Amino acid sequence: MARYTNSLPVPETTSRLRDAIISSLQAFGLHMVYENGDYLVAKEQPGRVSLSQLTTIEVLINQPTVAAGSGCVNLVVKNEELPLRHDNHCEQVFSAVNQAIVALV
Repeated sequence: MARYTNSLPVPETTSRLRDAIISSLQAFGLHMVYENGDYLVAKEQPGRVSLSQLTTIEVLINQPTVAAGSGCVNLVVKNEELPLRHDNHCEQVFSAVNQAIVALV
């Protein structure tokens, strides 16, 4: 199972950041499966790649705390594909989504 993660610090989180992340995920053709205040799950639509290569994207938005001083956005992109090559489908989706979220933050 391929799995790629990243944690991005953000100075403050707002509802606009959440909405911008949702818009970015949908711009990649991802379907929102679950939306909660701080947790988002999106999946690829079947048809372009094999079923084992379909990625699931999870985004957790942690609010700033007094101790930490800033929040963070945790990104997890995973699928059932074995990561036998460095440049696999899951890594490609991770790179694209990660760059889009970094641009928002």
